[in-house]
Amino acid sequence: MKNYIKNLKGDIFGGIISSIVALPQALAFGVATGLGAKAGVLGAIILCFISGGILSTKSLLISGPTGPCSVVIASFAALYLNDINAIVTILLMAAVFQFLIGLTSLPTIVKYIPYPVISGFLNGVGVLLIFLQLNPILGFDTLSSPLKTIKHILLNFSFINFHALFLAILTLLIIFLIPKRINKYLPAQILALILCTYISMKFEFDVKTISHVPFGLPELIIPKIDFDKLNDYIPYALTLAVVGSCESLLTGLVSDSLNKNKSSHKKIILFQGIGNFFCAITGSLFGAAATMRTVAAINANATTCFAAIINALFLVLVLFNFSSFVSQIPLAVLGGILIKIGIDIIDVKLLKVVKFAPKDDLYVLLVVFLLTIFYNLIFAVGAGITLAALLYAKRMADKTDLKFESVYDKDIMNFEKKIEKDYQHKIRVVHIQGQFFFGTATQIVSQFDEILGTKYLILNYEADALLDISAIFALEDIIIRLNNQKIKLMLIIKNDDVRKQLKDLNIVKQIGENHIFYNETDAINLAKTCIKTKIRRQNKQDKKRI
Repeated sequence: MKNYIKNLKGDIFGGIISSIVALPQALAFGVATGLGAKAGVLGAIILCFISGGILSTKSLLISGPTGPCSVVIASFAALYLNDINAIVTILLMAAVFQFLIGLTSLPTIVKYIPYPVISGFLNGVGVLLIFLQLNPILGFDTLSSPLKTIKHILLNFSFINFHALFLAILTLLIIFLIPKRINKYLPAQILALILCTYISMKFEFDVKTISHVPFGLPELIIPKIDFDKLNDYIPYALTLAVVGSCESLLTGLVSDSLNKNKSSHKKIILFQGIGNFFCAITGSLFGAAATMRTVAAINANATTCFAAIINALFLVLVLFNFSSFVSQIPLAVLGGILIKIGIDIIDVKLLKVVKFAPKDDLYVLLVVFLLTIFYNLIFAVGAGITLAALLYAKRMADKTDLKFESVYDKDIMNFEKKIEKDYQHKIRVVHIQGQFFFGTATQIVSQFDEILGTKYLILNYEADALLDISAIFALEDIIIRLNNQKIKLMLIIKNDDVRKQLKDLNIVKQIGENHIFYNETDAINLAKTCIKTKIRRQNKQDKKRI
């Protein structure tokens, strides 16, 4: 009973603390995307209540609008600015895609995404988020890209609103300079939001504000799907689904490590997809499990999904009682808060050791970083993974080699002296030193030109890993080359699964079952026997001629 009360207190306090962290962020993300503050806050309430509360996993997750997701939404919201039907359709598609991702094994492989890809993406999103706030903190309207933002500022530099700039700077100073002991109980972002808004109202600053927000029960939106435009929507929806899923999974890993739990990755994504579906049909912001808010709740001793429910209910309470104050929040203040969020997203950990990192990792990071900022988020991640895979394959290929050994030179067994010379280079053993896969297959095939003059080639594959299709085709190419040169191939395969794979793919039939061995000695013995038989047969024929 005592532990129950303790956990309940922790969940209540953690839920309230995380909601205080969530409120300014949700408002800021809603405004930044162009969908409005109401969309941001409703997204925080609905997603947290459903995905983190009702449909909870073992992990404590506080969900809501996030920086990466908001950047994606802003990219297509700007394109379909006056077409709410298109925006809601994309959000619905993203939720469905996310749910489908949860049904697959994809959530379990997120941990295999190379770190430079993740870091490059996060750094890109962080910088992008900062750039997109430059206009609001200077009193201008938000634009959709960094290049447009910079061009607009340069052309309109003389029209800067210094009231807005002052509020943004003050916001950042409060956030950065507030002592940790105060921040623990009163988050700096909410303090900056309240204080700067009060100053703006007190001195009647001429700045753009959120304006009237019709807070109330969400309205159901059923979009009329334009099937002719679905192909245009898919890239945005898929990007949003992937970004939201990755962010949720990473937050799940953080939560598990702090609370010593082990959650189902599939359930996390499934529940996020369901929650985002309800966000979409209410015109709310698509979101994910938010790391900062989750950590804030856990640090306040929250342990269960009840904290997520408290988070959502507290946001509802605040909005219904302080909606008039919310409408007066300057956009420059929200811009300052988002700049801080952008800075927090940047991967400082890697930047500290960047000069010591391998060049290949830096290439990947830089490509993903630049593509994230200037092109497309999903393309950036895809290009990063592809480049990382190719560079890894190159490294493995550079380390992979074939070791050719002549049986005569090895002198494994004692040959009859009279025919010793006939064994020279007739039998060769080839050891694959390294990996035999798509990255090394071509290189391995090219090296088989060294076996000219050989009669029996013994290929020793000692690894247990199954061959990929590139290696299979390479092996078939090797068989064809050897057959053209009238060289018999023998394979040493120790793993039964690899043997079955080769049998299923008709490789065993091409070589002959009697030419597949478990060890090198048996293969060599058979090759020697065959050569001896040929030599004796040739000697008999020579004697007959005499």
